[in-house]
Amino acid sequence: MGHTLFADMSYDALSMDEIARRADVAKGLVYYYFGNKRGYYLAVVEDAAGELLLRAAQDTGLPRAERLRRTLDDYLRYAEQHQSAYRTIATGGVGHDTQVLAIRERARDSLLSTLAESAWGSAEIPAIARTAMIGWLSSVEAITLDWLQTRPLDRDAVRELLVRTLHYTLRAVEDCDPTWPAPTAER
Repeated sequence: MGHTLFADMSYDALSMDEIARRADVAKGLVYYYFGNKRGYYLAVVEDAAGELLLRAAQDTGLPRAERLRRTLDDYLRYAEQHQSAYRTIATGGVGHDTQVLAIRERARDSLLSTLAESAWGSAEIPAIARTAMIGWLSSVEAITLDWLQTRPLDRDAVRELLVRTLHYTLRAVEDCDPTWPAPTAER
């Protein structure tokens, strides 16, 4: 419900009365669980980030290339179905919200670990690989935000673009540090 509320109304326009009314509960119950509107907002953002990460961590038994495509497809589908929540995660929330940015950083770190584990079999990676992957994740967010706004491509085309840019990113890591080779179909 929270994702929908913040998609339908701005943070400033949404009141605790409206949250309680839409949830069909007493306002005191909302205060009890969340403390205030900000607590509710942060819980919604945390839930959205958790759902996004859960989708990324699925299908660990699939071949690497298929898992990557499915992960990116799920990521894009989540962004498409939960645009307001995705925008909040990707941009840092209302204004420059340090608590939302902390949620975003935890989500990025989890995504990075999932990708690194898939690419190299280890979540512990050297600085060059981390820097390259953070750059790639930033481009994923920017491409996704632009895609949501303009829709110049269908989801499959965007996913394939992201797969290819990840491939080139992994090759760049290998070029900089040959001890961290880009995955191939064989490995």
